[in-house]
Amino acid sequence: QVQLVESGGGLVQAGGSLRLSCAASGRTFRTYAMGWFRQVPGKEREFVASISRSGGNTYYDDSVRGRFTISKDDAKNTVYVQMSSLKPDDTAVYYCAARASGGSGSYYLLPLDYSYWGQGTQVNVSS
Repeated sequence: QVQLVESGGGLVQAGGSLRLSCAASGRTFRTYAMGWFRQVPGKEREFVASISRSGGNTYYDDSVRGRFTISKDDAKNTVYVQMSSLKPDDTAVYYCAARASGGSGSYYLLPLDYSYWGQGTQVNVSS
């Protein structure tokens, strides 16, 4: 069992940057593949980025590739997403997720791939 707590959301102008953090409980963080998703009211939760449990492999949705960077710090039990060149379309509640099983180099794109979720943090990008 792992508990995830996101932080770092807020209001930013278009073109600005934010870094979201997701702190995980437990001593087995290095065994989890991690992902970031986002959701706006009335729409399904959508994939943003994923990082393998080794940290060596990452994958991004086309809408954020080149602007967002996912990373993990096993010593701090934390996964980050650095978001730059933010757009109003990036406005959403952002969730981090963890998956305990799978290969060390694997990343995962679907919400159903993940077993654990944080409560979310709101990001608002003004035009």
